[in-house]
Amino acid sequence: MKMFMLKFFCIVALMFISVLAGMQMANDGIHKMKGYDDPNFQNAVALNDNGEQVKATFLGKEISSHDINEKKKKLEEISAYNIFSSMGKKVSEGVSNASEKLINLITE
Repeated sequence: MKMFMLKFFCIVALMFISVLAGMQMANDGIHKMKGYDDPNFQNAVALNDNGEQVKATFLGKEISSHDINEKKKKLEEISAYNIFSSMGKKVSEGVSNASEKLINLITE
């Protein structure tokens, strides 16, 4: 099962990267076909490094490292209570304790 999941995620990542590369190649082909640069056409993925701040453009939307850090801090401040995660933790602890007791019962 682990190998299946590993292969699955590798194939999904490869497909995602292939789609982005295809979009970039199509964009470059459009530029070559037109013969001039049109400001309306943008790169699928672009990275700009200013020294202290890295700016990335993904499908025309600008993302900077400063924005990512702010969003991370905001999420840490919110720290919303998730009932499903707490239920999952309790279930996993219960299963772990039950399996540990069963193993101890069998080995003794």
